Amino acid sequence: MTTTPSVNIQEKIQEELESARTVCDLKGATSGECAAAWDAVEELQAEASHQKQVKPQNSFERYCDDNPDAAECRIYEE
Repeated sequence: MTTTPSVNIQEKIQEELESARTVCDLKGATSGECAAAWDAVEELQAEASHQKQVKPQNSFERYCDDNPDAAECRIYEE
């Protein structure tokens, strides 16, 4: 079974959330380790948000990426 990147990142976010809660329970809510654990969660959440914003290319865009000199892919400036 193949999983999509968004599923993998969501699983990783859940793991980091559990880890952050554990670290904060053990070390205290004001510890540096607790802050670092929540920073890791925030970074993963930001990456998940970024992945949602990336628009997949259609077949024409992929064609133009592969064939930038093709007549139909040329861009003319006024």
